[in-house]
Order: sequence, then structure tokens, then C-alpha cells
Amino acid sequence: MKILVMNGPNLNLLGKREPGVYGTGSLEEINVSLQELARTLGVGIGFMQSNHEGALIDCLHSSGAEYGAVIFNPGAFAHYSYALRDAVAAIAIPVVEVHISNIHAREDFRRLSVIAPVAAGQISGFGVMGYHLALRAAVDLARAHQGG
Repeated sequence: MKILVMNGPNLNLLGKREPGVYGTGSLEEINVSLQELARTLGVGIGFMQSNHEGALIDCLHSSGAEYGAVIFNPGAFAHYSYALRDAVAAIAIPVVEVHISNIHAREDFRRLSVIAPVAAGQISGFGVMGYHLALRAAVDLARAHQGG
């Protein structure tokens, strides 16, 4: 089994962009830590980051052919991309939405996620640890989805 980790716009700037909000670790450092956890959990893992909505949609559409679940940090797209919402709703594998910051404690426009209602669940506010929590959840969801 493999889990796909998708990251949306501006997450390629982690460690440089607003470190007080998003921390000082880079996306590559997060990916390395997730690879280590995936090995411990006995699953494979893949990574994708794009600043382009269409690329994220295309990746979601094709994810079920190779992956058992998706961890998705849609970044700012979480708040308004109905196209990404529809792509998440259209695929047959579970999607766990993750945010580094607590979107519910930030500016009003960040408190709503159009992705959350069609995701299996949402994890926000735990920093990088949120990705680790999401990976554990995604593995459990994928195993349950596949029948064990």
C-alpha cells in the first residue's frame, strides 16, 4: 500500500514563508520525516507539490490507480476552490486534509474549508506533527477501505 502526500500553493516556501505561523522546517524536511514514518508503518509514500490548481486536480483524479489514500494540504485553495472540492469528492480513496496552522483560529476567510465536507477528516493546528497524524490516519483509512 502507498499513501500520496499532496501540497498546494506556497508550501514549497515552508521554512522561509512566515516561520512564526508555519515553522522553520522545509517541505523537504517534512517529506523525509514522513518517509521514515511510512517505513515504520510498513507503507510506501509518494509526494507531490504544485502551485497550480489544475495540476492538483489531475493528480487527485489519477491517485486511486497507485495509492490507497491521500494526505492533502490544499493551502489557500482550501478556502475557495470548488474545483478541488469536487475532485476530492470524485475519487474513491480517502483524503485526509491537513493544515500546519490552526485555520479555525486565524483570519475569518481562513476558517472555512470547502474541502473538509468531502474529506475523510481534517487535522489542523499541530504544526508538522499534523502530517504525521494524517499519515497514521490515512494508513488506517486505506486499510479499512481495502477491507483490512
